Amino acid sequence: MTSYRTQAQEVSWMSWEEAVQKVAEEGGQKKIFIDVYTDWCGWCKKMDKDTFQNPEVAAYMSENFHMVKLDAEQKDPIEYGGKTYTYVASGRRGYHQLAAALLKGQLSYPTVVFLDEDLRMLSPVPGYQKPGDFLKIARYFGEDIYKQKDWEAYTVEGK
Repeated sequence: MTSYRTQAQEVSWMSWEEAVQKVAEEGGQKKIFIDVYTDWCGWCKKMDKDTFQNPEVAAYMSENFHMVKLDAEQKDPIEYGGKTYTYVASGRRGYHQLAAALLKGQLSYPTVVFLDEDLRMLSPVPGYQKPGDFLKIARYFGEDIYKQKDWEAYTVEGK
């Protein structure tokens, strides 16, 4: 196991409620990043290990986002935007309504979701992302580049 030089390089995950409370306390200094996962998802575990534990990714994300882990199959209700989202039993595995809302009904894992400082959705990003690719996406939202350029223009010009 890799040991990091500083605590700041370790990702500090929080619950949805904790992140919303932090945003309110700080007056929206940071955006929210949500990792929507399931316990059975192998690519989710790989992204945790390879991407989120990458020191550069961990440092950038900790500095710019409140980071939330959201189990897409959790049973506990969650409040968001004046609505209570709950678990829905469906087939062998159910799903949480908040996960379905954040993923716009496309329940694929892993999917990460970026919210702005006012808790408005910027974009869900489905699929496993390697550290370099993930950082490019995180900077696009974290540094408000999305306000000036569309994704295609941003990716064409490089970093």
